[in-house]
This record gives sequence, structure tokens and C-alpha cells, in this order.
Amino acid sequence: MEVRFVQRGTEIDDKLRDYMEKKISKLEKFFRKILNCQIVVTHHKGSYNVETTANANGVILRAEEDSLDVRTAFDQSLKNLERRIKKYNSYLKDRAQLGTGEAFSFSIEESAEPAGEAPVIGKVKKIQIHPMDTSEAIMQMELVGHAFFMFQNAETGDINVVYKRGEDSYGLLEPVK
Repeated sequence: MEVRFVQRGTEIDDKLRDYMEKKISKLEKFFRKILNCQIVVTHHKGSYNVETTANANGVILRAEEDSLDVRTAFDQSLKNLERRIKKYNSYLKDRAQLGTGEAFSFSIEESAEPAGEAPVIGKVKKIQIHPMDTSEAIMQMELVGHAFFMFQNAETGDINVVYKRGEDSYGLLEPVK
């Protein structure tokens, strides 16, 4: 598995880098299809933010944590990522037992647009949209750790958006024709 490091406002020494690589390589025991991982370490106003992202055969799993200590932030982020991988594994097992058998994956290509006239778009993400039901879209949203997720509704063929509403409920945006 390839591990890539991104450092913003700080430098990661070799000892810490080796520690992170060793710990993140253990993710393969939970899920063997992890192609690569990225660890983004940001230092801002005395606090460290560590974001770990794993590409599991096209499915993006992401976790993020803040702490005053970079090692603590990394360990917590890795713990959250492990939890998401286990959740995804159980989802795949449940899906296989139901016999739906349709494999799916999605990839996200990120590109930064140059700053232009107001309003400024700071980032553009291009995603491949795959047909799925709302429960699958909610699972994908949780795996990425975002508050919303855009998908193609398998029943209607329309582009829909699911979003998180508070602690235990979700919303669904459907287009009006």
C-alpha cells in the first residue's frame, strides 16, 4: 500500500513518519483492497489536525481529528478510519448475503480552480455518479465523513442528494420535473 504525506504549516520528522506508516499499514488486516492512503498533517494556532484518507478500490474512506499533540491526533484519526473500514466491511458482507451482487465504486478527482471574479469557488470536485438506493448513498456519505452526498437514484434515475439532519435523521433532495 502506498502512503502519501502532506504537511501544512509543520514538518514531520522521520521517526514520526515511520510510526505513521507502520500504524496505517495495519489497516490492510481489516480490508485487503486498500490501494493507497494519504495523511494530511496541518498545524494551525498551536493545534494539529490530522486527516487520513484511504482509497479502498475506488471507495474513499476518510477520518479527521484535532489535538494539541500530532501523535494523538493521528491515533484518533486512525481509530476513526478503522471504525469506518469495519462498518464498510460489514456492509459488504450484508450485501453479499442478500445476493444483490452488484459491485459499485466511485472515485473523486479533486482540482483547484484558479481564483476568479466574485463569488470565488475555492475547490471543484468531480465525481462519477453511480446508481444506488438511498440507504447505500447514506452509507457512502458516512464513509466519507461528509454532511451530504450526491448520487443517482436507482429507482428514478434522477440525481438526488442525501444530507445529515442532526444526530439520527437524514434528508433527501429530489428534483422536481
